Amino acid sequence: MTLSRMKCFALLMALGAMLVSMSLESKAADVPKVVEADVVIYGATSGGIAAAVQVKRMGHSVVILEPGTHLGGLTAGGLGWTDTGDKSVIGGISRQFYQDVKKHYDDPKAWPFQEREKYKYYRADDDAMWVFEPKVATAIYQRWVKDNDIPVHFEQRLDRSGKKVVKEGTRITQMTMESGLVAKGKVFMDCTYEGDLLAESGVEYFLGREPNSQYGETINGLQTAKAKHHQFTLPVSAYRIPNDPKSGLLPYIGGTEPTVPDGTGDRRMQAYCYRMCLSSAPENRLPIPKPANYDPVNYELLARNLEAGWDEVFRKFDPAPNNKTDTNNHGGFSFDFIGMNYGYPEADYATREALNDQHRDYQLGLLWFLQNDPRVPEKIQSKAKMWGLPKDEFVDNGGWPHQLYIREARRMVGVDVVTENHVTQKVKTDDSIGMGSYNIDSHNTQRYVTKEGLVRNEGDVQIHPGGPYPITLKSILPKENQATNLLVPVCLSASHVAYGSIRMEPVFMILGQSAGTVAVLSIDGDKPVQKVAYDEVKPILVKDGQVLYREKKVK
Repeated sequence: MTLSRMKCFALLMALGAMLVSMSLESKAADVPKVVEADVVIYGATSGGIAAAVQVKRMGHSVVILEPGTHLGGLTAGGLGWTDTGDKSVIGGISRQFYQDVKKHYDDPKAWPFQEREKYKYYRADDDAMWVFEPKVATAIYQRWVKDNDIPVHFEQRLDRSGKKVVKEGTRITQMTMESGLVAKGKVFMDCTYEGDLLAESGVEYFLGREPNSQYGETINGLQTAKAKHHQFTLPVSAYRIPNDPKSGLLPYIGGTEPTVPDGTGDRRMQAYCYRMCLSSAPENRLPIPKPANYDPVNYELLARNLEAGWDEVFRKFDPAPNNKTDTNNHGGFSFDFIGMNYGYPEADYATREALNDQHRDYQLGLLWFLQNDPRVPEKIQSKAKMWGLPKDEFVDNGGWPHQLYIREARRMVGVDVVTENHVTQKVKTDDSIGMGSYNIDSHNTQRYVTKEGLVRNEGDVQIHPGGPYPITLKSILPKENQATNLLVPVCLSASHVAYGSIRMEPVFMILGQSAGTVAVLSIDGDKPVQKVAYDEVKPILVKDGQVLYREKKVK
């Protein structure tokens, strides 16, 4: 069955469900020519929704403009295996989301394809649940938007043709979308993963990896020696004909071994992938479609790795409720499309869509390879055949996620830049608006051939920060001479290393809530966001359940 035919099949199955949700999803044809609110949020990601809820709870009007067609970004786009770190520092609206997840799964009717008691990550006595199906996240966000009367306009992409973000001095007054919609507000917020609004507003940003020397870090820039995880642990030749350099390199190998020292900065970014939701329930499983452009040579590195004895294919088929997965990258050759995302953040929309398609076809092709290629060991192939796309997820897209995992794109260079030294608390933060705690986590950024002719990955960093750490208010604020009514809680001001820990969906909701608080205080005080005093922000955040500080444990 081709992907397009599968989409049609799924559309017919889900027509009723789609009609129910259409009332929440304003299409471009239904949108007025001008929308106006106290706070205009670009991006209905998890952070954008949390920000909007906070603004409404504080008594102000808000509108969300979403480039795509769905709420919740990656949280509702397949990342159901939540990257939590220390769960005790996840508070406020963010924790409320995971509490709502738990309430959903408390209902026995929520388990049509699995016995609840057999799912190890459901614990009746817990206040929250941290693993979930994409459709559950979508339903929660839809309810939040409805209950808080938050208007969301979908298929609204910012017009990036130039001068479509209008400023009076340093204040943004309006932004124009490709549809012609004009949004006016007192405070604007960029909650996208790409940072398009901050860029079009003339705010400084950085792409790639800073050199260690820039911020006095130790694990930024090029990383070959520390790239030990998600690595080729067995010898695999990089050449089309094994051990024959004249035959040329296999696909997805960028070039020769780096000659510059570790810690050197570059424009490379950690790899992207789709967080695939797969199902092993026969009655809820669609077959993996073979991409029209499938070529087995694209998976030759994986074939050789398997032949060499690598057997960890299913290590990150993380179990989600109802016999589903959140499927992530693991090993030397897996679902990360390494080195294929460098142009994504600044690309035009058509190029981004083409890159989305390339990532989709690469991952579907990898699944097809595992299920069908005779070089795959029978034990692995038979297990791979147990999995298919879920009939009841992403029903308008053939069971495939809508959201590519943009692990890193533009990062604002704001009032202060969070660095490795803040995350490890070598530098004190005295204006916390929330806490992070996850590993400093960068996926690989490139694949190269060594002097010995073997394939090698570069860029993966997995280092524990030493415990929860506070995130400064200054990290979501642009420099005052660039924009005085813009907040950036997703593409915030952080180095590549620090962002590798901060970039987790619970933290984006934490920062979104805090940004919403700052936006309202800015409006009420009729002052730039940079002039909102921390002494005004802190008591509101504490009252609203944010966790701002935690004593660092002394070893």
